[in-house]
Amino acid sequence: MASSFDKYQKRKLISSYVSVVISIALVLFLLGCLGLLVINSKKVADHFKEQVVMTIYLNDTAKEVEVNQLKKSLAMADYTKDALYVSKEEAAEFMKAETGEDFMDFVGYNPLKNSIDVHLKADFVTTEQLTEITENLSTKAFIEEIRYDNDLVELMNDNVKKITFWVLIISGLFTLIAVLLINSSIRLAVYSKRFIIKTMQMVGATKSFIRRPFVWKSVQLGIIGALVALAGMAVVLYYLDLTFPELELLRNTVLIAGLFIGIFVLGILITWISTFIATQRFLNLKTDHLYY
Repeated sequence: MASSFDKYQKRKLISSYVSVVISIALVLFLLGCLGLLVINSKKVADHFKEQVVMTIYLNDTAKEVEVNQLKKSLAMADYTKDALYVSKEEAAEFMKAETGEDFMDFVGYNPLKNSIDVHLKADFVTTEQLTEITENLSTKAFIEEIRYDNDLVELMNDNVKKITFWVLIISGLFTLIAVLLINSSIRLAVYSKRFIIKTMQMVGATKSFIRRPFVWKSVQLGIIGALVALAGMAVVLYYLDLTFPELELLRNTVLIAGLFIGIFVLGILITWISTFIATQRFLNLKTDHLYY
């Protein structure tokens, strides 16, 4: 009978430990994924901003030397990520491929213009910067027109600000939820041993002596849960990098390493503090109150 009871207690204890580890791992994994989003939010926003194209249309009378000088000046400009010269013939071929029809058969000539498509660096994709760049380039007589989607730029910048604000709010809420959930799991684990704590205290054991094994066991569980969470984060990061290589998610190794270390340390700190508070509570309770 005693052997059967001991096995039951052991299974119950292992089950309790497993549930604590799973709770810690899931919460830290979600928190870590949110951290990855926060770290890479600017990079993702910059990627979409840099898809905005500013097209410079050139007069047919533009001299080759003028066009070459413009291409060189654009290549050296601080605001340029890349610039691509598109001749009117290339533009016509592109339209033919897109529509499946040769519009020149109807028009009789090529009405398109030679142009330069400029992708700007993300920091310059604002209405003010684009207006300034346009005004500077418009002083050149051989430039006929400069076009870009200003409404898209304004909408994108507004959305980036809103998303950044809400990501920070959600990050704070997730951190609070993580602390509360892990704390609840630890408190339940300690609660199941409240009578053992009180018995040890009644036979003369000091509070620090009683608390030490509970804290150490919880820290071990925190380490295991954190390692499981980090493994999950590594898998998610790996597959995101494979899916979106243009974002270069693994490039900023310092911030990513800092996040991984932060999640690991957070798992240890939360379990240590939660166990300390939980055991202290039962150490300070009177025996009669243990049954409530």
